Amino acid sequence: MNEGFETLAIHAGQEADPHTGAVVPPIYAVSTYKQDGVGGLRAGYEYSRSANPTRTALEEALAAVEGGARGLAFASGLAAEDTLLRALCKPGDHVLIPDDAYGGTYRLFAKVLERWGLSFDPVPVGDLDAVRAAVRPETRAIWVETPTNPLLGIADIAGLAQIAHEAGALLLVDNTFASPYLQQPLALGADVVVHSTTKYVGGHSDVVGGALVSGSAELGDRLAYHQNAMGAVSGPFDAWLTLRGLKTLGVRMDRHCDNAERVVDLLLSHEKVSQVLYPGLPEHPGHEVAAKQMRRFGGMVSFRVAGGEEAAVEICNRTRLFTLGESLGGVESLIEHPGRMTHASAAGSPLEVPADLVRLSVGIETIDDLLADLSHALG
Repeated sequence: MNEGFETLAIHAGQEADPHTGAVVPPIYAVSTYKQDGVGGLRAGYEYSRSANPTRTALEEALAAVEGGARGLAFASGLAAEDTLLRALCKPGDHVLIPDDAYGGTYRLFAKVLERWGLSFDPVPVGDLDAVRAAVRPETRAIWVETPTNPLLGIADIAGLAQIAHEAGALLLVDNTFASPYLQQPLALGADVVVHSTTKYVGGHSDVVGGALVSGSAELGDRLAYHQNAMGAVSGPFDAWLTLRGLKTLGVRMDRHCDNAERVVDLLLSHEKVSQVLYPGLPEHPGHEVAAKQMRRFGGMVSFRVAGGEEAAVEICNRTRLFTLGESLGGVESLIEHPGRMTHASAAGSPLEVPADLVRLSVGIETIDDLLADLSHALG
């Protein structure tokens, strides 16, 4: 039986508790478990770094909604990224990353993993020819965000998977912006999907987490070994909060998309906006690819301000409902200046973002209120 997304999000890995009948998985606030004799594990649990029943429920649900073989939950998105890259790569290997990657991902590569011996090159991942030309004999993986953060570039997942596999490399897709509801990278040929579950999966700005979902059981076992060995796992309460958020992801994403489309219409008609970046626009260079591989175009919108950097900062400071803050994907709307906030670590690098750029995470509030707030901020 092929169950739908919302059904899987609510039920996968979440059977009623066999002892009490509780329909929500309990929070197993426990570090160790009684064993039935030396080496005799009860239900497979021995120590909560290795496995915890609450985390297991989340991991099984994440695997189900992404159509993967195995899901793994981490303490943060960057913890998931670090574990993934150290599990798959070794010193001397090479990775391609987007030329407008998330600032935290760039910092991980440039300030941490490069010192470990992993080399990387930024490349326009929306240009398959450029990606193919950048592949080296030592390229172990192609890392892609689609849509990218914060410029909302689009990459052809199926095309990149073909390039990676022809080179004997893996395709790793950060699916945070799209969420598993809008996009299924594993079905398009990706090997591993990465999430900051802090964002849309959790959805309420009350928990930090990350996830990996592998397309094969063998790769999943390898990643699970490193998850346990490195130890940056999701705690039971964090796993429970993330699982609660996942249950409503489908209905929330529909509202995020509805509101984002209305915000885009407002921005397109405003004289102080010089450019709107949103993959749902027919003029967006990645629109056709996005329409092919995404259910809808998401709740993230970026725009450039005609008055330059200071005008962009002023807009960020003038909103009331759009809260000035980092992160994204929560039910509340957020606004930020990437150049001075989330992407400050990329300043002076090939990944530096335009100084006049503003990024919006459009929430699920009443749309007329959001439009009024944004209109006021724009002046």
